[in-house]
Amino acid sequence: MNKIIIILSFILICNCNSSAQKQAEKSNTKYKVSKTEAEWQKQLTDLEYYVLRKAGTERAFSSPLNNNYEKGIYVCKACETPLFKSEHKFNSGTGWPSFDQEIKGNVAYASGNTNSFYGIEEHCATCGGHLGHIFNDGPKDTTGKRHCINGVAIKFIPEKDN
Repeated sequence: MNKIIIILSFILICNCNSSAQKQAEKSNTKYKVSKTEAEWQKQLTDLEYYVLRKAGTERAFSSPLNNNYEKGIYVCKACETPLFKSEHKFNSGTGWPSFDQEIKGNVAYASGNTNSFYGIEEHCATCGGHLGHIFNDGPKDTTGKRHCINGVAIKFIPEKDN
């Protein structure tokens, strides 16, 4: 009986994967663009740093990009990786720029346990900057997804007139 308890205890301990371990795994992820915290702080404004590097959230309805519907592309504010196309932007009424799909391969998602109230965290696949969260309450006639993005984390580049 004691052997069974010891074996079960060992299996339980070996299979535990705490949130601290997951955070450590995320922080060890290698990105194409990698800088020290001091370099990020020098490059970004205080609010950009808070959102992109500390996974913060800007105030709802505070971004001018929320109401931008010009043709163009939205890129990461930290590294200029193309993230979203203007044709996939929609008014979600939430106060943050929202898109029904990302540019494939340029947005990465948090793994493991996430709080479903806040959706799944998404970040730039090139520099690891926190962008926002993805939810399953987007337009049903397209993807059904809502990428809820902090406007301060992205930059809009208008389509050039030809």
